[in-house]
Amino acid sequence: MLTTLDLAVLVGFLALVAAVSLLASRGERDRADYSLAGRGLSWWLIGFSLIASNISTEHFVGMTGNAARSGLAVASYEWLAAPALVFVAWWLLPKFLRAGIFTIPEFLEYRFDRTTRSILALLMAVFFVLTVLATVLYSGATFLSNVLDVPAWLQSSYGLEPDRAEAVAFQLGVWGIGFAASIYTVVGGLKAVVWSDLIQGSALLIGGAMVAVMALNVLGDGEGLLAGWRSFAGANAERLHVVRPWNDPDVPSLSLISGLWIPVMFYWGLNQFITQRTLAAGSLAEGQKGLFFAGAIKLLLPLIVVLPGMMAVQTLGDRLPADQLDGAYPALLRELLPAGLLGLMLAAIAGSVMSTFNSGLNSAATIVSLDLWASHVNPNLSERGAVRVGRITTAVLAIAACLWAPVIHRFDGVFNYIQELWGFVSAPTCAVFAVGLLRPRAPAAAAKFALLAGPLLYLASRAPTWIWSAEEAQAAGSIAAALYAYASMAFLYHMFVLFLVLVALMLWLERRSPLAEPCVLADRSVVDLTPHPRAGLMGAAVLAATVVLYVVFW
Repeated sequence: MLTTLDLAVLVGFLALVAAVSLLASRGERDRADYSLAGRGLSWWLIGFSLIASNISTEHFVGMTGNAARSGLAVASYEWLAAPALVFVAWWLLPKFLRAGIFTIPEFLEYRFDRTTRSILALLMAVFFVLTVLATVLYSGATFLSNVLDVPAWLQSSYGLEPDRAEAVAFQLGVWGIGFAASIYTVVGGLKAVVWSDLIQGSALLIGGAMVAVMALNVLGDGEGLLAGWRSFAGANAERLHVVRPWNDPDVPSLSLISGLWIPVMFYWGLNQFITQRTLAAGSLAEGQKGLFFAGAIKLLLPLIVVLPGMMAVQTLGDRLPADQLDGAYPALLRELLPAGLLGLMLAAIAGSVMSTFNSGLNSAATIVSLDLWASHVNPNLSERGAVRVGRITTAVLAIAACLWAPVIHRFDGVFNYIQELWGFVSAPTCAVFAVGLLRPRAPAAAAKFALLAGPLLYLASRAPTWIWSAEEAQAAGSIAAALYAYASMAFLYHMFVLFLVLVALMLWLERRSPLAEPCVLADRSVVDLTPHPRAGLMGAAVLAATVVLYVVFW
C-alpha cells in the first residue's frame, strides 16, 4: 500500500528531473542545439541516455512477465544488444559522423536520393507514433494506474462504476504522462532529454539492483545472498537457459543466429530513437565510449529486469496468480520495499516511462521537421525556424500518440502489438543500409523498391493468421494451409526471410541497372573523427563478456 511518504517521493523526484532538464537546456538557438544537443554530448551522458531511453514499463511489465512465464530466454533481447552496440561503434558510427547527418533517413539522401530519404522518414515517423510513443503511454498508464490504485480512488472519491473508473484512470495516465513528458521535450530538445535520462537511468539501475538483492535475501531465508542464489538456481534449473527449442514462440533457438539480429541491429544502429544520442557525440571517440558503456550495462540488465520476474514467482508463490504474471514486478515491489523506497522505485520507473516517451518524441519530431518539412515544405528553413517547427511538431505528435494509445486495448497484449508493427520497418531498413553500404553501385531504385515492397511483403507474411483460424485454413485447401503454417512461425523468422528476399531483389536490380560510377560519400563531418585508441580492446571485452554469459546460461 502506498503511503503519503511514497507519493511525496514520487512527485518530488519527477519535479527534480523536470527542473534539472530545463536548466541544462537553456539557450538553444539552432537545429544542432535542439536536435543534437549542440553535438557536444560526453560518453557517460550518451551511455546513460541510451539505456534510460530503452528501459520502460515494457520491460517491467512485458519482459518481467515473460520471464515469470518462460524463464531466462527473453534475456537474449538484452544480451545481443551488446555486440550490436559494438558493431555500431566500430563500423556504423564513423560513417554516420563523417556524413555529418542529423537523422538516419538523411544518410539515405547522400547514398541514394531525396525520395529514398523521404520514404524512410515517413515510415519512421508513423511507426514512432504507433509503436514507441503510443505503447509507452499505454503500458505506462496501465502500470501506474494499477500500482497507485487510481480506479479504487476514483470509485471512492467520485462514485464511479468499476468499468468507468478503469477507463478514466487509464485516460488520466495517458494524458498525464504525455503532458508531463512533452513539456520539457518541447522546450528543451535533446539536451533536456539526455539530462532527464541521466537522473532517471541512474535511479532505475540503483533501484533495480536493490530489488534484486532484497529478493535474493528473502530467498536465502536470512542466510545471505549466496544462499539466496542457490535457492533460486535450484528452483529454476530448467528455466535458467537462453537457448530454447527452434519453434519456441518467444525466442526460438535458430533466431539467435538469424532473425533476432534484424530487430536488434535496427533498434540499436538504424533507429533514430536510439542513434540520435550517438549522432550528438562531441567526437567519434566519445560516441564509441558511450556505446561500449551502454553495451556493458545491457549485459547487466537481465539481473535487474529478467531475473526478478522469475524471483517473483518463487517469492510470492500463490499470491501471484498464473494469469497475472505481467504484474510480477509491481507485486514484488509491494512485497519487498518499505515506505519511501517504494516511492523512490516507482519514481524511477515513472521516470523511465517519461524518458522513453520524450526520447521517442524528440526523435520523431526531428525526423518530421528536418527530413520532411525542411525537405519538401520549406527548404529555406532558418535555424530558428527549424527549432520552432521542431517544437510544434513535438506537441502535435504527443497529442497524436495520446489519441492512439487507447486503440492498443484491442490487440492481444502490448508485446504482441509491438512485435507485429515494428516488423514493417526493421527488415526493409536493414536491407537498404546493408546493400547501400556494401554495394556502392546499387541504384536508388533498388532502395526505394525495398522500402515500399518490404512492408507489403511483411503484411503478406503475417496476414493469414489474421484472416483464418487453423481449421479454416485447412478447409480452404493445401495452399491456404501452407500459407497459414508459414504465417504461424515466429515473427523473427519472417524478418530474416524478408531481409534475405529484399537483399536478393536489390542485388538483382543493381545487376540490371548499376550506377555508372560507385557512390562516394562526401566528408561533411563537424566533429573529430579520430577513433578511441582502445576502441578495439573495449569492444572485444564486451563481446567476450557476451560469449561468457551464453556459455554459462546455455
